[in-house]
Amino acid sequence: MKKALSIFANVLAWIVLIFALLITIMVFSSSKNNGVAHLFGFMPMTVESDSMKPTFKQGDLIICKEIDDFNSIKENDVITFWTSIQGQRVKNTHRIVEILDEDGVVKYRTKGDNNPVNDEDVISQGAVIGRWTEVKLPFVGKVMDFLRTKTGFFICIVIPMAIFFLFELYKFIATIIEAKRPEPVEVDEEEIKRRAIEEYLAAQKQAGAAPEKVEAAAEKAEAKVEAAAESAASEAKKLEGAAEALVQTAEESISDVKEAAADAADTAATVTE
Repeated sequence: MKKALSIFANVLAWIVLIFALLITIMVFSSSKNNGVAHLFGFMPMTVESDSMKPTFKQGDLIICKEIDDFNSIKENDVITFWTSIQGQRVKNTHRIVEILDEDGVVKYRTKGDNNPVNDEDVISQGAVIGRWTEVKLPFVGKVMDFLRTKTGFFICIVIPMAIFFLFELYKFIATIIEAKRPEPVEVDEEEIKRRAIEEYLAAQKQAGAAPEKVEAAAEKAEAKVEAAAESAASEAKKLEGAAEALVQTAEESISDVKEAAADAADTAATVTE
């Protein structure tokens, strides 16, 4: 979901940027071409009156194209041209109702679809700005007129472009920060499972070998006990022999004392007599 929102935000930002650039180009090109905006040979025009209603009406945006070959112009084409209305030079878009040839000079008689009579002046080729491509955008002309004002240009063009560049700057900084972070260690689940199985089998093997180790330890302990018992028995025999020798020595000493006492008694009896 987060990735989808990020993609949507990127697409929207680029759409806003492209739109802003197109409007900027049209604004600057119109200022250099007597108020006629050029964009790759096409000219967006805002309809100023209802003289061509119902073909298009006031506030619509129509797209005209520059004419490369005037011989291709024919009756019933809708052209945009310069004309004079109440002493002012203005753009007008009407339908050609007749093509005139005045002494080798081609001119066009025009009429608004919603007007009851033809236009008073005929149009020379030099006054023709372009031919309608039959593309119209209802009510967009008013929007374009607003965008051509300083307020509209600032609100709808400058601010969105500033937001776009700030957004791209944020993404650039975030990318740098992300690149400096240590890469996370990839966890291989299969490797973890394999190691766990190996450790389990090793533990089972050690558990199976435990009785043999206990038996071996018991045998060693028993041998040590037997050796200690034999050593104790040997020491006991030695002590018994020493005790017997002491008893025999004591008996001999007592016998000697008895003999000495008997001799002393005999001697004393002889002296008394």
